[in-house]
Amino acid sequence: MSQRDDLSPDSLRQGASPIRDAALRGTVVTCFVLVSVSLARGHGDLWLLVWAGVAVLAGFLVAGPKRSLGLGTRTKSQPKATSRSSVAEAVLAQIPDPVILVDQRAVVIEANRAAYDLLAGLKTGHPLSFALRTPDVLDGIQEVLDSGHPLKVEYSERIPTERTFEVHIGPLQADVADAEVNAGVVLFFRDLTSARRLEAMRADFVANASHELRTPLASLLGFVETLQGPARDDAKARERFLDIMKGQAQRMKRLIDDLLSLSRIEMRAHLSPTQTVDLAAIASQMVETLSPLAKERGVAIQATLPDRPVLVLGDRDELLRVTENLIENAVKYGESGGRVDVEVVRTGETVPQVVFSVQDYGPGIAPEHLPRLTERFYRVDVAHSRDKGGTGLGLAIVKHIVNRHRGHLDIASEPGQGARFTVRFPEAGPRS
Repeated sequence: MSQRDDLSPDSLRQGASPIRDAALRGTVVTCFVLVSVSLARGHGDLWLLVWAGVAVLAGFLVAGPKRSLGLGTRTKSQPKATSRSSVAEAVLAQIPDPVILVDQRAVVIEANRAAYDLLAGLKTGHPLSFALRTPDVLDGIQEVLDSGHPLKVEYSERIPTERTFEVHIGPLQADVADAEVNAGVVLFFRDLTSARRLEAMRADFVANASHELRTPLASLLGFVETLQGPARDDAKARERFLDIMKGQAQRMKRLIDDLLSLSRIEMRAHLSPTQTVDLAAIASQMVETLSPLAKERGVAIQATLPDRPVLVLGDRDELLRVTENLIENAVKYGESGGRVDVEVVRTGETVPQVVFSVQDYGPGIAPEHLPRLTERFYRVDVAHSRDKGGTGLGLAIVKHIVNRHRGHLDIASEPGQGARFTVRFPEAGPRS
């Protein structure tokens, strides 16, 4: 470094600080000695008091006002530290994935908003183990602190929905006495939920499609062979077989559509809806849409809906699917009762909820079937369900949509007393 660099303003201020401190100490000592001598002489000495005043004035002139006010370089260094902290917080806030910084004791130093949303109990200044109790992650932090090498571990949670993360744990290096030491670690959470759900969706689709499509495909191939062989010139048989083949093709189309819908819903199960929709308006629209089908089957739909909007956080298309499946099932499988009641009400005081219920008065469902109704392809009566055009996926779709909306599905039924399907959603916003 050149001599000119040594004479920078910062170095001059740093060198001047000891001089000011010595001047003040000298001033205090001089004043004390002069005043003590003056008092010891009994009546005081004017000249000694004058020289004491001169010493005080000289000390303040040398020390300067900055030292007496506690200012100087400290006031200039604080804005720099504050600026660096603000920049670090701004950078963390812009990272969409959860990021957590902890010190050598695994105490949280800083975290971004995504981390607080992921871990409800996360607090700055508290141990990370208070909010995250996964041994693999906590042991990984200690391993990184000991070795100084980054590693990756997997973290999963099942409440409120199943989610999987890959946690990258890396050391935070700090320079102390010309040597690098671990000052803590940084945890970066990468969400693997969508990728895992996509893999599961592909596997489930292949397994379910191959099982459920085998029967209609075999039926189609059999009728095609019949039309190509014995029924080649039989016009009546050809017309009847073509109608059956059309029905089987439509069944396969419905099955594939339901499988794809279920897969899309499962892909987004961990993402809570953020839009506000009127559940009463959705129910009213679906009652009007399905009224012709109900009339055709001799069923009357009686709707009890509030006059004012009933707001929930939800996906409009998915809630339409829920109301459609439940009302259509009630019309098809409970048509012998001749009536279906649809109701939307508010309930709850401490935790406001919106309740959507569908009641039919058909043959009802035996108790042993109730726990399995929402399973894929589960049917109480397979032949009867296929005759009604069911795929066995309607209630499974309803269950997954309700779970994504953080709701709850209840099914109550007794043989001969009909069935009641009730869905509860958290109410959005204050009541009117």
